[in-house]
Amino acid sequence: MLKYPIVEQLRELKLHEMASCYEEQMQTKDILKYAFEDRLGMMLDRETITRSNRRTTSRLKKARLKVQACMEDINYSVERGIDRSLMMGFASCRWIHDHRGIILTGPTGAGKTWIACALAHKACLQGYSTIYKRVSNFLREIEASRELGTYDRLMNSLSKTDLVVLDDWGLEKLNQQQSLVILELLEDRYNHKSTIVASQIPPEKMHATIKDPTIADAIIDRLINNSYKINLQAENSMRGMSSGLTEENVNN
Repeated sequence: MLKYPIVEQLRELKLHEMASCYEEQMQTKDILKYAFEDRLGMMLDRETITRSNRRTTSRLKKARLKVQACMEDINYSVERGIDRSLMMGFASCRWIHDHRGIILTGPTGAGKTWIACALAHKACLQGYSTIYKRVSNFLREIEASRELGTYDRLMNSLSKTDLVVLDDWGLEKLNQQQSLVILELLEDRYNHKSTIVASQIPPEKMHATIKDPTIADAIIDRLINNSYKINLQAENSMRGMSSGLTEENVNN
């Protein structure tokens, strides 16, 4: 029987899971009672599923999400103004396919970061490249990239990423240089990629988070247009909940 040369050839072709599955089949009694097509299908399924899982793991690692969250665990038992049907629609990631954005606003503790990360997690599972950025850290990263000469590479990478999460927008006013960076990012992504912005500042007041009014007009235009808006309400912080709810450890 030529099973060992077959295994070696599969491994040379980097079809490692198919090789392992084939070896297992050869050690299974009565394996020959299955049709060739069935046995080949088992091998292909093993290889396909394993590769898909690896790609998903890689996307989640690169996303660097602040919290581990998934949309199936969103807590709807607390009144926060979350439309369940809308969130279920987001789960299909059609909004990313259509290059739409999402603006999440609400007070501290309402769950903005958690929900943003849950949406980003779903995007990774659906095959979309994703990255999480806290705005203040992102601006420091930009400054460092200028000194290192990697600014263009960083911005090009972000422009190609399917979903960028910008968390904690508006904690400090953007100066002119920072505003131009954000404008460049949003201009590259507008109607081409998707962006989530999480902020305590409602959309109608975001203009005040940017010092230069002219640049502010351009940024807000690209930020608000073509984006879904979710305003979370919260009488009590989700952080303080201790009843075993899925968002009890939410960070924002």
